[in-house]
Amino acid sequence: MRTEPWSPGSWRSRQALQQPEYPDPGAYEAALGQIGGYPPLVSVGEVKKLKQKIAAAGEGKAFILQGGNCAERFIDCRAANIANKLKILLQMSVILTYGVRRPVIRIGRFGGQYAKPRSSEFEVVDGQSLPSYRGDAVNGVEATPEARQADPSRLLSSYFFSATTLNHIRALLDGGFADLHHPYKWNLHPIDKSLKWPEYKHVVERILDAINFMESLGAQAETLGRVDFFASHEGLLLGYEESLTRKDADSDRHYNLGAHMLWIGARTRQLDGAHVEYFRGIANPIGVKIDSKCTPEELVALLAALNSADEPGRVMLITRLGADRVEQVLPSLIEAAREAGHRPVWSCDPMHGNTVTTADGHKTRDFSVIVEEFRRTFRMHKECGSRLAGVHFELTADDVTECVGGAEALTSDDLHRRYETYCDPRLNASQSLEMAFLIVQLLQTS
Repeated sequence: MRTEPWSPGSWRSRQALQQPEYPDPGAYEAALGQIGGYPPLVSVGEVKKLKQKIAAAGEGKAFILQGGNCAERFIDCRAANIANKLKILLQMSVILTYGVRRPVIRIGRFGGQYAKPRSSEFEVVDGQSLPSYRGDAVNGVEATPEARQADPSRLLSSYFFSATTLNHIRALLDGGFADLHHPYKWNLHPIDKSLKWPEYKHVVERILDAINFMESLGAQAETLGRVDFFASHEGLLLGYEESLTRKDADSDRHYNLGAHMLWIGARTRQLDGAHVEYFRGIANPIGVKIDSKCTPEELVALLAALNSADEPGRVMLITRLGADRVEQVLPSLIEAAREAGHRPVWSCDPMHGNTVTTADGHKTRDFSVIVEEFRRTFRMHKECGSRLAGVHFELTADDVTECVGGAEALTSDDLHRRYETYCDPRLNASQSLEMAFLIVQLLQTS
């Protein structure tokens, strides 16, 4: 546990990995100063509400559905794209809520997910070595030296695109977009062609029948038109995150008000590193990605650094172990946290540990392997007397062909048809819907 004083900028005295090198440091600091003067994107009250809900999920009273793009793109900040992102999470949450009979906490992996860590500083594109694309918040995807140069003006764009996205989501929800009286408004073009469409339609009809029955008895159903939605992103670019950190006068605590929840990636969770230093001081609920390299000792030290008071709902451990490593790694992590007296909320990211590259260079993930990691993770928690409280997916509402398998039986030969991601492969709308049903089946039979 760190005892030295914390401030929003104390991370600057530690090694900060995955940070861009800006050719003009003055322009970078000026951009951060501008963002620091802008209004927050979320409220302290919303952040506190999410923390309470995550704590409830840790007690088995709710289930967390966190999902969205690998990395958002500025060009996708369009009304239809934003609505579609919301639709797929609403559809999945309806299936989960109906199937497991508990509230679903919807956390979007968007509204700020514009930066990505990379495994290498450089990549070869069309035979030339270029700085790696690090997300639209940092540089451009175009394969030119000029586009790949880190540009601090993109941080300003990230703020405004995040604000626009969150504003439109709030307008949709306030306008009744999520009203359970009209669930077919959420339909996406490819969904009604999915093999899972009849099953989804049956669930919706059962829900509508229950609503009509309750209203015929005089029950009030105003709440059916209202749902909570929360935004999250990886807190990678520490200067940007610092600029969105505000001190709450009522609690005397600091909050990152650029998102309701942020997480530390597997590449930046070093105990003595800048990311852990920054995250230990903010009061938001935070996630930590845990891969198979994390030892029980490291896990306990992370929990001590990030949540020494064991505050409920404060830390979500998001395991991404790889399907073939779950049984070997997860039980010792669960036991170490328990023996140290910590009560983290556990979630499963069954995608990042299962990425492969095809012969023609496409990164992809096999749907059946994704399902298998979730299945094994759920079983290990049950056998260890623990609880899996949520799931974390990279997904899109678009009819892309990036992950193989699923009801559509996509193969590597299909990837070229609509492979649109700038970084990692995502589940498409049909695969996401199928995944929700499979999760329900697993939870119902437990």
